[in-house]
Amino acid sequence: MSTTDPLLQPFRLKHLTLKNRILSTSHEPSYAEDAKPKLRYQLYHEEKAKGGVALTMFGGSANIAPDSPAAFGQIYVGDDEILPYFGEMAERIHRHGAALMCQITHLGRRTYWDTDHWLPVIAPSPVREPAHRSIPKEMEHADIQRVIQQYGAAARRCKQGGLDGVEIEAYGHLFDSFWTPLVNRRVDEYGGDFERRMRFSLETLAEIRKQVGDDFIVGIRMSGDESTPGGLTQRDCIEIMRRLAATGMLDFINLIKGWIATDEALSHVIPNMGTPGGPHLSLAAEIRREIDLPLFHAARIADVATARYAIRENILDMVGMTRALMADPHLVQKIERGQEDQIRPCVGMGYCIDRIYVGREALCIHNPATGREATIPHILAKTTAAPRKIVVVGAGPAGLEAARVCAERGHHVVLMEANSQVGGQVQIAARAPRRADIIGITDWLYAQVKRLGVVVRLNLYAEAGDVLAENPNVVILATGGLPNTEFLQTGADLVTSAWDILSGEVKPAARVLFFDDQGNHAGYSCVEFMAEHGSRVELVTPDRAVAQEIGGTSYPAYLKSFYDHDVTITLNQRLVAVSRRNGNLCATLYNEYNKANTERVVDQVVVENGTLPVTDLYSALQPGSSNYGELDHVALIACQPQTLVRNARGAYQLFRIGDAITGRNIHAAIYDARRVCMTL
Repeated sequence: MSTTDPLLQPFRLKHLTLKNRILSTSHEPSYAEDAKPKLRYQLYHEEKAKGGVALTMFGGSANIAPDSPAAFGQIYVGDDEILPYFGEMAERIHRHGAALMCQITHLGRRTYWDTDHWLPVIAPSPVREPAHRSIPKEMEHADIQRVIQQYGAAARRCKQGGLDGVEIEAYGHLFDSFWTPLVNRRVDEYGGDFERRMRFSLETLAEIRKQVGDDFIVGIRMSGDESTPGGLTQRDCIEIMRRLAATGMLDFINLIKGWIATDEALSHVIPNMGTPGGPHLSLAAEIRREIDLPLFHAARIADVATARYAIRENILDMVGMTRALMADPHLVQKIERGQEDQIRPCVGMGYCIDRIYVGREALCIHNPATGREATIPHILAKTTAAPRKIVVVGAGPAGLEAARVCAERGHHVVLMEANSQVGGQVQIAARAPRRADIIGITDWLYAQVKRLGVVVRLNLYAEAGDVLAENPNVVILATGGLPNTEFLQTGADLVTSAWDILSGEVKPAARVLFFDDQGNHAGYSCVEFMAEHGSRVELVTPDRAVAQEIGGTSYPAYLKSFYDHDVTITLNQRLVAVSRRNGNLCATLYNEYNKANTERVVDQVVVENGTLPVTDLYSALQPGSSNYGELDHVALIACQPQTLVRNARGAYQLFRIGDAITGRNIHAAIYDARRVCMTL
């Protein structure tokens, strides 16, 4: 272990010694059950503690009151039923030498009224939040006093449950709604001038201290600049911090930048791929010079070098690497062991958080063990049986993960790839500048494959004879798919795929109709690519809204680019046919609502409609396999070995994974590979 690495130095926070400078900030993975942090939730955080993190914060936006209903799967800390689960969490985390804290909040207007108890949402004034659309009730004095008490009681429960501290969430929620003139339009003692707008937060902080005492850590996560017209400026936020610090009741500030009332604003608070690393560190450095309290911060600090810089230059006391720890919860241990090159990188794709905003649980795009610790280990054990000979065909994310896992298990692995380089569809996707970082997924996998001694054969379009010549015990096909144009009634031979454009095989034309029936990054990144290269693009989709499959922190960047480049967006239209007309292409669109056809005459029609699997090798190998290529779904779901036998004379097991089965996404491909291969 390096004793001079800034990231590995201990930090004294009040009475608590944190063993290094890396924390996982509060976030909600939506793993709660019955609004409680039960086993799945606990194992997720414990894995980071096992991996060496100094502090894991949980309960992202943990709700303190019945009129703060969960908007994205949060836990509830508004009654004593939470105490046993706090105790279990504390025991799990503390056993690994890490500290833990819970973030508490009243969501205020940032939630839905038509859920849980159907109580009206509340705010200082009846100002609707655009993202969640509820019109809040203006808080009466009785509401204010009740909520102040509820904050105090929630903090007390954190202490009673054995946690090391509590963090107040104060950006876009009720606590800070009293500060900002965008929401607080009151004319009583809780609104108006700066002093009166501070009153609620100061009274709440005093109540929290009254209920937890002085020997418990209390911090706040708040904005250093709302960065929106009419909102709190940097100077306003610094003055608020000074007032809070002057009370002597606050132990740290966890800094963010921005305003989260709209998806567009949130996309800057939580920046994803296509944005610089550590974009808000300059603000943190300015706050540091003004405020004498320990400073925490997290925002796209995904790599160790940026985190180390933030600590070495004394910009931060603790650096949040939350999404990086989702990608690799053992990140800290790898730093300690001098294995930084082994860290699975966070590529900033935003798959984790964007799933939350469509009602699903958080998952890392390329670590399928995160959030599934009960069934999928992060560290693979060697097989106790005799090593097998395993042939993997296809070196996209599915094939690379299959080869990596099998090699980690101790098997002899040969990986065959038709192209001159590995990566599969990721190589194509990463050609779009916004998505360039996702090449880190397959770069990391390939580095692991080489480290583990897998035999890699590039430029080999594997046929059955090539595979069988290896005398395999197991064959895994990760041969992927090809762009689907079969949905067209006529003219499939006239269209260009998004792959063709991004790979450079076909240049974008002047006038382009882009038909997208997926609503995800694959199509939108291609539209952006063409528009930036000078094409006049009309994006056509049969969906009733744009970017149906792109989450709230990611789609705003695409829309900004589309508006900047005058991309035309046409909804509710399906491309059904393409024909030639006077040297151009005529695209026929069908409206499913009024049943009308319309036409567009353009230079080029580009389509993104997913993929269809490549099946020729599978068909050739299927008869000689012991399972006829069949997966036992019950065993797969339970992460148990595949033992199905359909052909007693079969010489090998045969499995398809990823897009070789059907078009899905990177996570599905890697998850397939992990589940099949971890039990071989």
